[in-house]
Amino acid sequence: MREDNNKDNSKSDLKAAAQKRKTQRRTEKKAANRIVTWIIGVLIVLIVILGFTTYHYISSSLKPLNPSSKAQVTVKIPIGSTNKEVATRLENKNVIKSATVFNYYVKTHNFSDFQAGTYLFSPSQTLSQITSELQQGPEKKVMAKVTVKEGVTIDQIGDAIQKETKFKKSDFLKLMKDESYLKKLQKKYPKLLDSTMATKNVRYHLEGYLFPARYDIYQGDTLRTLVDGMILKMNQVMTPYYSKISSDDMTVQETLTLASLVEREGVTNTDRKKIAGVFFNRLDIDMPIQSDISVMYALNTHKEHLTNKDTAVKSPYNLYKNKGYGPGPFNSPSLQSIQAVLNPADRNQDYLYFVADLKTGKVYYSHTYDQHLTTNSSLDQ
Repeated sequence: MREDNNKDNSKSDLKAAAQKRKTQRRTEKKAANRIVTWIIGVLIVLIVILGFTTYHYISSSLKPLNPSSKAQVTVKIPIGSTNKEVATRLENKNVIKSATVFNYYVKTHNFSDFQAGTYLFSPSQTLSQITSELQQGPEKKVMAKVTVKEGVTIDQIGDAIQKETKFKKSDFLKLMKDESYLKKLQKKYPKLLDSTMATKNVRYHLEGYLFPARYDIYQGDTLRTLVDGMILKMNQVMTPYYSKISSDDMTVQETLTLASLVEREGVTNTDRKKIAGVFFNRLDIDMPIQSDISVMYALNTHKEHLTNKDTAVKSPYNLYKNKGYGPGPFNSPSLQSIQAVLNPADRNQDYLYFVADLKTGKVYYSHTYDQHLTTNSSLDQ
């Protein structure tokens, strides 16, 4: 019996010990779970804080460093600089907040064509504005401005260039006669310049082709750079009309020739279109255009009144004596005058003459020479 009791007690002790170990393991597991949960919770909080901080940092870095700043910071970008090097220079100059964010921004937008040079940036600029300037290249300093007025000749443009720039009129006129330069321009703008380059007996092949506008001259620009800009502008203006000129069975040279006469003869767009119609009516019946503007160009002077001797001057530009269009334009016409030639008015009225009242500016149109003389007489009274 004693042995049985001892066995029972031993089993009971073993069960108790096992239960104790089980309870202890359960307690340890709960404690470990609490620790793991706490650690995970802390990690989640840290990740959230880090994510928020990173987001805030990136967001703020994408914005101007100082939106209210009016400072201008000089930043030199050497030739061959990588995007990372550009970003570092901008950060070091306190133009942007983060070179890292800038570099990331550049990569996500696939920018890879930044230009070398010296820039003026401001901390108030956005990354978009800064990268846009870096793509366009540094802004050059305007050294001078030249205005080509509507209706001026190449000779007068030369006067303006000499007065407003460092370039000499003589060098400009020499360039206007430079066949090598003219051929290069023709090769670049064939639709614009083929007809004038094919014309003989012209004073200047580019007369009428230097579009009236204001032109900025930047540091380092040459006289050729200036003229290149004028021809480029003219080609941009004329491009929408090349097909119309061709369909009207005209050349650019003829179009600009009439436009240059219309420019000086008419004031309002309505009169310019009607005057263009008069010129076309004369051309249709093989009648000389007889514009005073052509005679003054032939004489290379300006007069209030022309004499019979003036109108008899021997020159291919004298459209009192010569029929047709003559060699070419007499000045630089405006877009409005070009459009008037391409859209003449009142062709069906068969007007062949016109005269303007110098006091009122009103233009009177006539069918016959007798009517024209009568109108002139009444205006003189």
